[in-house]
Amino acid sequence: MNPKRIIHLKDGKSESNQKYVIYWMQQSQRVHYNHALSYAIELANQKDLPMLVYFGLTPSYPEANLRHYYFMLEGLKEVKGILHHFGINFVFKLESPEKGIQRYLGDAYALVMDYGYLRHQKLWRKEVLDIAVQKEYSLSIDLIDTDLIVPVRIASDKAEYGAYTLRPKIKRMYLEFRDFSRTPVLKNKGHLNIDSDDDLSDIKKLTDQLDIDQSVKISPIYHGGYTNASKLFSDFLENKANQYMLSNDPSLSLTSKMSMYLHFGQISALEIMDRMFLAIDHGHLDGASFDAYIEQLLVRRELAFNYVTYNKGYDQFESMTEPWAYMTMNEHEFDKRDYLYSKNELESYQTHDPYFNAAMKEMVFTGYMHNYMRMYWAKKIIEWSPTYKEAYQTILSLNNKYFIDGRDPNSYTGIAWCFGKHDRAWTERSVFGKLRYMNDKGLERKFNIEGYVKDIENIINNNPPIVKS
Repeated sequence: MNPKRIIHLKDGKSESNQKYVIYWMQQSQRVHYNHALSYAIELANQKDLPMLVYFGLTPSYPEANLRHYYFMLEGLKEVKGILHHFGINFVFKLESPEKGIQRYLGDAYALVMDYGYLRHQKLWRKEVLDIAVQKEYSLSIDLIDTDLIVPVRIASDKAEYGAYTLRPKIKRMYLEFRDFSRTPVLKNKGHLNIDSDDDLSDIKKLTDQLDIDQSVKISPIYHGGYTNASKLFSDFLENKANQYMLSNDPSLSLTSKMSMYLHFGQISALEIMDRMFLAIDHGHLDGASFDAYIEQLLVRRELAFNYVTYNKGYDQFESMTEPWAYMTMNEHEFDKRDYLYSKNELESYQTHDPYFNAAMKEMVFTGYMHNYMRMYWAKKIIEWSPTYKEAYQTILSLNNKYFIDGRDPNSYTGIAWCFGKHDRAWTERSVFGKLRYMNDKGLERKFNIEGYVKDIENIINNNPPIVKS
């Protein structure tokens, strides 16, 4: 592992009462290509100690609902089985993670944490560090950035203006972060007699007992876990990757759909990139398609993480975009809107626009929406809302409610892009001012958009929603 992935937070000292090494798995919910897990195993092997992987589940995670929890728990069930096979103890607690882990700190030789990028994730890790220092625990604490190819603070030390400013920086260094070979074998496979609120064998029973929003149903199409992610990506490589240059067309379904798995850390971005390299090295992938996909996985994705890292107001209307964008919105705040729709009308796809309605159906029903349609969908909400702030709040609320990959750096950045962030000023027009404009005629000119509408109807008709009884 490239040592630049490691942030050392606290020195430790060896004592006779230390019983294990803890890996607090929270952001990176996987075994494969997990630098934090591998680092923790290496520390355990140095002291011939067993391993404890801890996961805390809070029912009050911001804006999460049944759809999100079920997808995540499908992945954790798989993680538990793999860890058991490797002789690694797994403890699952039904409490806020930064609280639940504290009871295990006193007996630990070391704590390894994966990196959290959003505000509340950082606060969780800070609280655990502060408690360990305050109580003078003897364990060492390290933080490992394993969900990005290039760690966010290494790629850049400031907010980047756009992809064109981050791209040359990240392209110069990303090859040195192709730094994963294999997960080490744990020497001491001793069983730790530690209680676990482990009912992962029955996810339905577990989610029934959680006090969460049950109104958004489980996706009938997409299911969580590394195995599902890996199979989906293998299908992409075999059947779609060489047509990736056409992936903007919603009717062709040529995207990899990895965003939801990356959101929960169920698959590593580095593994995806390594598999792309393997495909091109063996002549199974053309260079243009490889470059186009790596641009999204490496440059665009890491630009989103740069955005939430260096913009403290990444989720607030007043601070999410550029001064020129606020200026043009202020100038056009009171422009006449030809259509105005309430949030409920949008959510129940009751607009005059069949393409918006189809995209909204895909979102509500499956938990996914084609990337190009996400932009169109958000632009229409801007156009049909009485104010820009109300539009932003509606877009963010619906995004986080229905998308499996909602509440993610890519979500906050993508929405801000619709309001001018990482974009440029365009020709001025009514309502949008100098913000980029999108319309139905553009969809009809560029794509077989009627085919997309029919595909969504077929998906809904052939996949009845999963209702928990």
